Amino acid sequence: MSNEHAIDELGSDELPRGSRRANPMDVHVGTRVRLRRMLLGMSQEKLGEHLGLTFQQVQKYEKGVNRIGASRLFELAKVLGVPVQFFYDEAPSATHGTLEPAMGFAEQPGESYVVEFLSSRDGMELNKAFGRIKDPKVRRTIVDLVRSLAPDEDSQ
Repeated sequence: MSNEHAIDELGSDELPRGSRRANPMDVHVGTRVRLRRMLLGMSQEKLGEHLGLTFQQVQKYEKGVNRIGASRLFELAKVLGVPVQFFYDEAPSATHGTLEPAMGFAEQPGESYVVEFLSSRDGMELNKAFGRIKDPKVRRTIVDLVRSLAPDEDSQ
């Protein structure tokens, strides 16, 4: 069978044998691993050393390419100093074929942007630097400055 014929027989959602699309839950858990690692200021290499892994393996976990087994997730929780549940906070849930954040009592819709922001390098640096400012008046001035520079929520 030719490759063209094989591709024609695949459905639009199917991938060729041997390749797989990252599962949304694996991606979410990996994102939470990366978020916590970055909040601790830990490199992928250092996390890998604690777990007996290479930084490339850690990288694959964080991207959701490799699924994290239960025992490994338990190890990650210990090394990163969080409960296992941390990795599932704001996790997607299958509802009518779509993925939506699972809502708990404390979670509000649309708060995933906070996790997304804190997962970025700029968000992480801003958060760490802001946390080191001890004077509450200076902190308030910075919040006011950022608000003045950002567009109004109504104009978005």
